[in-house]
Amino acid sequence: MILRPSFTKLPPLQRTARYFSSTTRLQKERLVILGSGWGGYEVLRRIDKKRWNVTIVSPNNYFNFTPLLAGCATGTLEFRCAIEPVRRFAPSVTAYSAWCDSIDFKKKVLHCMPATPPYPHASPSDTFNAHSEGKEVHRPGEGPSFSVRYDKLVIAVGAYSQTFNIPGVKKHAHFLKDVRDARAIRSRIYECFEQANQPVLSDIQRRNLLNFCVVGGGPTGVEFAAELHDLLHAEMARHYPNLARLSKITLYDVAPSILGMFDGELIKYTEKSFRRDGISILTSHHVEKVEAGKLFVKEQGEVPFGLLVWSTGLAPNPLIGSITELKKDNGMRSIVTDAHLNVLKADGTPDSDIWAIGDAAMIESAPLPATAQVANQKAKYLGKKLNKIVKDQDHSEPFEFHNQGSLAYIGDWKAIYERPEGKEKGAPFSQEYGRVAWLLWRSAYFTMTLSFRNKILVPFYWFLTWIFGRDITRF
Repeated sequence: MILRPSFTKLPPLQRTARYFSSTTRLQKERLVILGSGWGGYEVLRRIDKKRWNVTIVSPNNYFNFTPLLAGCATGTLEFRCAIEPVRRFAPSVTAYSAWCDSIDFKKKVLHCMPATPPYPHASPSDTFNAHSEGKEVHRPGEGPSFSVRYDKLVIAVGAYSQTFNIPGVKKHAHFLKDVRDARAIRSRIYECFEQANQPVLSDIQRRNLLNFCVVGGGPTGVEFAAELHDLLHAEMARHYPNLARLSKITLYDVAPSILGMFDGELIKYTEKSFRRDGISILTSHHVEKVEAGKLFVKEQGEVPFGLLVWSTGLAPNPLIGSITELKKDNGMRSIVTDAHLNVLKADGTPDSDIWAIGDAAMIESAPLPATAQVANQKAKYLGKKLNKIVKDQDHSEPFEFHNQGSLAYIGDWKAIYERPEGKEKGAPFSQEYGRVAWLLWRSAYFTMTLSFRNKILVPFYWFLTWIFGRDITRF
């Protein structure tokens, strides 16, 4: 007698399961994305994960919504409002918290180093930073390496903060490219006030501690100075009335004016608003070196400070600097691509399996600024392109950038907005400033937030700040 297995006593899931192995995942092409910034994260969101075998390699397991970092650094928003987790797409996506140390283009292999501390040691939570060059606790080469193979590769590693090799900047300045930077800046602001509140200090020492310096007159530096002004003249003036009178904000820039990418009228409006609010603007000033609590400016001499925020542009990512097989711009900061975003080899021919987007890439025929808007539009284009490639559909249309305009918050519920394309066509709202621009600024950033969670959190915390003020506890 042949005994047949009975399935009547098995749970419903086991009765319906099919017991066979599948090689579908192995048959998928391996798409590797380097970086989780505006470029890499948007490609990750848009890629068809059922058709691609997707792996993302990034030192962070989250995406930074950088326009909101200035607000997070001053308590207007909470930190989680400005981040999106990479692992929300797991388990359909393989994610490694690691740096890519080098790329073997012939063998199609990435050599990576973990961004986590070597087992069994732990990393100090407040000192590890994957974006501010020179401040990493664990750099590539300090742990066991591993390799990742790819069939298609997207390079979106971004760039580091530019220091121009000025002595002391990496050690004594704060950058504002990551949510960890925002947390460190907020803690330092409150620490300055608590230090200045000690009865053993003189008024001169208090003024030095409460001198907040911002180097860099671009949108990041201007928005941080504006958010800091709001904090000082609201919560700090209420809780530290005597100290708030001693506080000062100074904005330095080597250029003859701040916000060089904006129209002259908007620049004048911003400078006038800042001076009315008591923010000093010192253009055509050159920083020579930085020491602990001291900024040495060529035109001023020694300037004491309690907090120094450095926002002077972008420096090459070390990975990009190590690549010799691809064509790069004259400054060696960016990989050169064609209009389809395919990287160009050293001989000028495109590589059909590799794309580069974001701050680490530039189009040869039409160079664009290294902004979040450009990186985001390139990522959207590339996501659609890759989904067409995997379906064997036509994907021959080149990338085309559509300028949505520039926004900057300048404090006290005021902002500036410029849309060059709209201005050329005579469209309404091509240039705005004041409260109307502030409404455009807030509505734009609310619309751009990626997840439903943050679309709820961001306006919720804006409302809480408006009603109850900012939280000034230091922890």
